[in-house]
Amino acid sequence: MRMLHTMLRVENLDASLHFYTELMGMRLLRQSDNKDYEYTLAFVGYGDEEDSTVLELTYNWGENTYDKGNAYGHIAIGVDDIYAFCENLEQNGADVYRKPGPVKGGNTVIAFVRDPDGYAIELIEGR
Repeated sequence: MRMLHTMLRVENLDASLHFYTELMGMRLLRQSDNKDYEYTLAFVGYGDEEDSTVLELTYNWGENTYDKGNAYGHIAIGVDDIYAFCENLEQNGADVYRKPGPVKGGNTVIAFVRDPDGYAIELIEGR
């Protein structure tokens, strides 16, 4: 068994695709519209779905504003140079709300950024 994907409901598919592909460096793997049920799915990731866990971005046509509640935590992504990566994110308007630095009580360097819908993403250097 293996984890296949994580699904996030998004309010603006174009903004989310820009964030995940242009800023986070993922590839758009596939995208499809379901006209009968009025939604679009876009799968993005760093590798092919056959051997990598990916994100499913779900855009529901019409009503697409969501209450994120308090159960969601974050997804985590490993990066090589967290300081340069975060600087690029900020230069492109992303909300890096926890600047790069060591995790409390440890040596691992982390940062947190929000995607266009406010979902938290933990960046971990060297993973």
